[in-house]
Amino acid sequence: MSRRDDAQALLDGAELICSAAEVDAAIDRLAVDITTALGDSYPLVLSVMGGAVVFTGNLLPRLAFPLDFDYLHVTRYGDDTRGSDLRWISEPRLPVAGRTVLVLDDILDEGITLAAIHRHMLDAGAQRCLTAVFSDKQIGRAKPITADFVGLELPDRYVFGYGMDVRGAWRNLPAIYALKD
Repeated sequence: MSRRDDAQALLDGAELICSAAEVDAAIDRLAVDITTALGDSYPLVLSVMGGAVVFTGNLLPRLAFPLDFDYLHVTRYGDDTRGSDLRWISEPRLPVAGRTVLVLDDILDEGITLAAIHRHMLDAGAQRCLTAVFSDKQIGRAKPITADFVGLELPDRYVFGYGMDVRGAWRNLPAIYALKD
């Protein structure tokens, strides 16, 4: 079976858990919440590559206030379905010292990656660091960080779509799917 066939089989066997319309409504609500909180500031918005690229690309045009934009790349997953050691691939190019920083990420799963990014931004001198996640997975146990802004709450299943991948595929889906248990 080819890699394409494997990816198609994963989608064919998955369950739709959030439609594209639900996703769009969550992004609209997040944009209002973030604008209310940060609209009078000039924040540095950092997107966590690569999962947050779809979320970021849809959220930024809805934020009607000036901001600086950059990205960082840190991961625990690669193409795996289970997290491992944290790897910093790319730091932000813009300085964070003295800034209000808003970190955008695709999913708050166990919270290890986002907590490390949050600590790293404060250690780098950010005046404050807020976090916005497209989705918060309800894993049934405490996490080391709570996101300041959350789009959707998702069940404790392996989810993909809207920037989140499954074995490297399907970040481009407009809706959220879960692998069958």
